[in-house]
Amino acid sequence: MPPPRRPASDGDTPPPADRPFSLAPGEAFTWHSESDAPAPTRLSPVDDRLGADAALKRLRRGEYLLYTGDFHNAKQLLGAITRRLGHSEKARSPLEAFRAERRARHLEHETLSRIVVALDSSYRLGLARAPDVALACRQVWGEPEAPATVVPLKQLLGMLGAAEWRRKGLAVPGLTGLLHPHYGVYLPTRTDYVELLLSLPHVKGKRVFDVGTGTGVLSFLLLQRGAESVVATDCDARAVACARENAERLGLARRFQALEADLFPEGKADLVISNPPWIPEPPKNRVDRAVFDEDSLFLRRFLEGLPSHLAPGGEGLLILSNLAVLLGLRPQGWLEEQLTRCVLTVKWTRSTPARHSKAKDRSDPLHAARSREVTTLYCLVPVPGGA
Repeated sequence: MPPPRRPASDGDTPPPADRPFSLAPGEAFTWHSESDAPAPTRLSPVDDRLGADAALKRLRRGEYLLYTGDFHNAKQLLGAITRRLGHSEKARSPLEAFRAERRARHLEHETLSRIVVALDSSYRLGLARAPDVALACRQVWGEPEAPATVVPLKQLLGMLGAAEWRRKGLAVPGLTGLLHPHYGVYLPTRTDYVELLLSLPHVKGKRVFDVGTGTGVLSFLLLQRGAESVVATDCDARAVACARENAERLGLARRFQALEADLFPEGKADLVISNPPWIPEPPKNRVDRAVFDEDSLFLRRFLEGLPSHLAPGGEGLLILSNLAVLLGLRPQGWLEEQLTRCVLTVKWTRSTPARHSKAKDRSDPLHAARSREVTTLYCLVPVPGGA
């Protein structure tokens, strides 16, 4: 039986046995953090006697709390602290609401990431009622490198959820077969942009580049519709591994190649497609890079390099949401200015309103913008006679 735990609200009395300790000299452990935070130099062991109020006070002081109690109680503690971190900033504009939301999410991530757990040399989590986490850990990190591994509990929970998605697979509209996403790779649960691709004419026999491929879902849709071949790139090794595995599962590996690259592969293609990060803000961690693109650097470089990677008569396909414009992060007309600068013109467009859950959630701080979000598929070609 796991030890009893007091309700999360009874958290003002610190547990008497919790004394900070330093790792013994020579005692090695591996530290994993998606935000590249440095390894903690001191851990404070805590157990089921610690309530949310006391925990939050200690986390705000910068302590790293090493949870040693019951797994389900640890999850309840995370939830109770999250509720206490709710923010009440009043925003007068969509941009202010966005900034406040990001500050709140960053604070939540920083705070909760200081509740950590330790895994042994086989990635066994030694908490009462803990699930087997070894497979999820090996999928993300490979084999253990030290006798112990320390990881934020919230991150480990995310890895367990991702492992379940990877096991079960995800149905994607228009895709024959299931997609099996990996941890840390953008999950295409928002299918608006995927469905735009289903109406794409003249795919058969085309050579395709997929820039920033993620899971590879756009490549696979085009291959199943008759594209001759796809060379896909991504700057994240996890995305490349994910795309390769899914190509094998779907029987498309012979016509599909995934490369770890900064942007374009070498050569030219008939179709060059990209669904770039759509929010021009700095990413806070590795996972953020699928959504956040500081100063629109990825998008600007994609547009700049597109003409030189198109075969004669080739087309660029850009999938882009207007949420950044609605939030005030980009001025109206920004994309048109970039296309002019890069000597590109729009051949045609197809658009769809957002249908994801946040677009319908009136309690969401960004509902005013998200409810008006539109995602557009732009077909881009070089300006005839352009420089």
